[in-house]
Amino acid sequence: MMLLPAGTAPEARLLLIGRALRAFTDGFVAILLPVYLLTLGFGTWEVGLISTVTLLGSALATLAVGQWGHRFPQRRLLLAAACLMAATGLLLAGLGGIGAFWPLLIVAFVGTMNPSSGDVSVFLPLEHARLAESAQGEARTFLFARYTFVGALCAATGSLATVIPQVLTDAGLAPIDALRLMFVAYGLTGVAIFVLYRAVPDHPVHEHASPAPLGPSRGIVVKLAALFSVDAFAGGLIVNTLLALWLFERFGLSLAAAGQFFFWAGLLSAGSQLAAPWVARRIGLINTMVFTHIPSSVCLILAAFADSLPEALALLFLRSALSQMDVPTRSAFVMAVVTPSERAAAASFTTVPRSLAAAASPAIGGALFAAGWLAAPLVTCGLLKIAYDFALWRAFRKYEKPSS
Repeated sequence: MMLLPAGTAPEARLLLIGRALRAFTDGFVAILLPVYLLTLGFGTWEVGLISTVTLLGSALATLAVGQWGHRFPQRRLLLAAACLMAATGLLLAGLGGIGAFWPLLIVAFVGTMNPSSGDVSVFLPLEHARLAESAQGEARTFLFARYTFVGALCAATGSLATVIPQVLTDAGLAPIDALRLMFVAYGLTGVAIFVLYRAVPDHPVHEHASPAPLGPSRGIVVKLAALFSVDAFAGGLIVNTLLALWLFERFGLSLAAAGQFFFWAGLLSAGSQLAAPWVARRIGLINTMVFTHIPSSVCLILAAFADSLPEALALLFLRSALSQMDVPTRSAFVMAVVTPSERAAAASFTTVPRSLAAAASPAIGGALFAAGWLAAPLVTCGLLKIAYDFALWRAFRKYEKPSS
């Protein structure tokens, strides 16, 4: 585990390890999920719908954390989330044998499965609030950069684990059973995170905590949440599960090749997130978020019309090198412009609209794929993200880079 920024509380290391474990499993689940569902006999529309329901369930769980979580010790909520992750993986593996759509849909809604390239789970606001308390000023931006870097790096590494089902199949195991074992591994990772987070200090609930989760920062949080939701809706059109499906349908990419692509794309994203604090130090948090995001969206639009697989992959790699630099800077900005007592709620209330907006779009993307409009989700995603970037810059360009 990399060194923590100077002055960071030791508990941050546990949070980074937990993020690493979750990201590793998310890395292979996002790619294997469409293969698993297609193997069970479902179509592309069902793949999109399950992705939508997964994001919707995560949004509602995150909303509950933001509304009522400040009344409970955060350690207890982290342990509950780990238990939910364990149950999600084991139930998905078990229900896969039934082949019924509705039981899988219910588990997707209630559970912690993540079909996207980012972190949309109930863990997010809880970990963000604890990280914000672990460092101050510029150190907080560097800590969030390490958090997102670890997540991106481990997600990329996890994508390589998509070769495991093929190895097990070659060894004589049935393809569906090989896929099912990967979801068992996801569940066991939840157990490991539960054990890890038992060592997180149990900070008591503040006796004089406000009954309202948000106070003086409500206005800016609402404005940020509205803008972030546009970005998330756009991203939901082409979450990793659907991007993998696009590569399968458009170019006939193999599962092993898709795993390698997501690995290298994840490494590029991880490196860019680690570089984000140095860029933000020079041009500010908002400028870093906007002026690295727009070129990545242009690359996505161009990839939709690529004539060959190498051309499409090159554009998607370039997109990966730029598209995630806004993640640590966005988190640091939100944590810096609200009061300490509002941080968990602010993380939740800026995440929930993102999750809700993102939940609506994978089903649309899946439907567009099913209709044969393979380029439409990528183009729409890129155009909406560019519109979001201009709106964010216009609304917050006068803000100085937060330093506290």
